[in-house]
Amino acid sequence: MPYLILDLEMTGGETDYHDIIQIGAVLADDDWRTISEYETLVYPDNEENFTSYAEEVHGISIYDLEDAPQSYDALIDFEEWIRKSLKRNQSFPLTDIVVCGQSVINDINFLKQKYSDQRMKWPFSFKLIDLLSVSYIFFQIFDVNNVKRPTSYSLKAVAAFFDLQRENDTHSAMEDAKLTYLCFKNYFSLIKKIKYPG
Repeated sequence: MPYLILDLEMTGGETDYHDIIQIGAVLADDDWRTISEYETLVYPDNEENFTSYAEEVHGISIYDLEDAPQSYDALIDFEEWIRKSLKRNQSFPLTDIVVCGQSVINDINFLKQKYSDQRMKWPFSFKLIDLLSVSYIFFQIFDVNNVKRPTSYSLKAVAAFFDLQRENDTHSAMEDAKLTYLCFKNYFSLIKKIKYPG
């Protein structure tokens, strides 16, 4: 069961109005070992909706996207990367893949909207793991065991708990996908240390 750790950068926060402009992803096996990484910029379908606030968050300007693929081509390339990395042909479904991320439902909704806009079939299933939810569960475990825990549920705080940090102040889909992947990997390694009294 492969894990697809995903992060997107967008031109704003509305799925039916704004566009994806960067995709960052890490594919991992069921032991959380990296299989492959993927990154692409994406030219927005509606460049007039590119907000200055979004540019401040990710540091990507419309000029940085001049040579980027259109969303249809980017989605095709994204799926091809997954299939190539997992050694699967077009007839093999991707529904066993677990899509993961920090507040991942937001990224999934943007991606689903873009698939719908391009009249493409959604290749994944309903399986997902949200780092926010995993953090919530582990915070309870840390509290019960009097273990110091992250100061908040943010990716930055959880990463710092595992001695990880962003290299830059601005958000990058690839850097955040890698950071999220490492947080998941660290959390899942802690599971082996939890003993159920029974």
